[in-house]
Amino acid sequence: MKILDKEKFKQTITVPCLYLPYKSIQSASKLLKRYILKLQNFLPITVVSKSVLDKLVKNDLLFEEESKIAILDPRKVNKFSDLEDDCLRLENLGINEKFLFYTDINLGYDNWKADEILRSVIPPEFDAVSGYSLVGHIVHLNLREHLSDYKNLIGSVLLDKIKCARSVVNKIDTIDNTYRNFNMEVLCGDYEMVTQVKENRCIFKFDFSKVYWNPRLSTEHERISEFLKKGDIFYDVFAGVGPFSIPAAKRGCITLANDLNPDSVKWLQTNILLNKLKDNISVFNKDGHEFIKKEVKLHLLSLQPGNYSIHIAMNLPGHATAFLPSFKNLFSEKEMQHIKLLPIPKVYVYTFSKGVSNPSEIALKAVEDAFGQKLETEILDVFFVRDVAPNKKMMRVTLLLTDNILCNRKRDAETEREGKKLCV
Repeated sequence: MKILDKEKFKQTITVPCLYLPYKSIQSASKLLKRYILKLQNFLPITVVSKSVLDKLVKNDLLFEEESKIAILDPRKVNKFSDLEDDCLRLENLGINEKFLFYTDINLGYDNWKADEILRSVIPPEFDAVSGYSLVGHIVHLNLREHLSDYKNLIGSVLLDKIKCARSVVNKIDTIDNTYRNFNMEVLCGDYEMVTQVKENRCIFKFDFSKVYWNPRLSTEHERISEFLKKGDIFYDVFAGVGPFSIPAAKRGCITLANDLNPDSVKWLQTNILLNKLKDNISVFNKDGHEFIKKEVKLHLLSLQPGNYSIHIAMNLPGHATAFLPSFKNLFSEKEMQHIKLLPIPKVYVYTFSKGVSNPSEIALKAVEDAFGQKLETEILDVFFVRDVAPNKKMMRVTLLLTDNILCNRKRDAETEREGKKLCV
């Protein structure tokens, strides 16, 4: 099926039922939870219909007003003894094998889940839709090419079956541009890409077609948020629309958030207002190197010693390690005298590990190669975040910016000698 035909899903099936006298309904319903037929838009414990009433009479059962029947799953129950240990408990309620009978029920499109419908219409040799992301009212898919003939049907089914869905979109290229957004096609529903989501007790509004947002990172956003406390310093080098920065500011952190994409900055500022944090975050629209070398450096030099922590988030897994050299030799030896009085900055840098084994080693090597030196005491943790694709994992490397990274004494000594020669 390539065009959705809901009539094709209509069918009549014969199912086992158990008659429940009025006085036993509540107790029996609890015992039958694991045996009842579970379908969408379907009541497995329902009132007695006329056709069922005839079957009760045939079984010499006395019909009571307000009594009900429990419709059981035919894959689990064929006879009363299939109810196993619950048979005795039901008999204590006055319900025995005479109360079990069969009846016909009508099912249709509305009774099946999206994955069940798609498995029934997409050829078994094709991989069915393995997953999707729900971003506010937008269902986001990344369909493989062999499903292209079925994409409109897939869009129609998901639009019907997913609550709150108003648009179904499919990504049609990879994220390889500067701003990390992608081209998409609307498979079904409205072309309304401005959406709103709630995550980590914060509200985020944005144009999904112009900025990057991944709901699969919500757990990681919350993990980082848990590391923070009121009064901490938080620098977000690739802030996007604020999934790290907004919760950090909400926790009372002094926050500097930066992104190169002007649309991300626009929606970040919108989200700051939505979450009533306009006095808590400073926003910048700069390249990551410039943000580190200027804004982060100047802000660190302005800090006073105290009981707080310094955190730097670098969530750009495809390229973040390329920005790590900006921290190398960031301060002169004279400036380091002040920096040494501050808490050691902690960096959360994200990267992809591609390969079948040792993703932690691959991630660590990428960080060390970026700095051009071996890191030992600086590395605090290498953490698996999520699977991105087969043999591709997103990793987080947590490291300390020690004076071994931030200051090059050899360079300062050479500069000082040059200065003396010039003076002579």
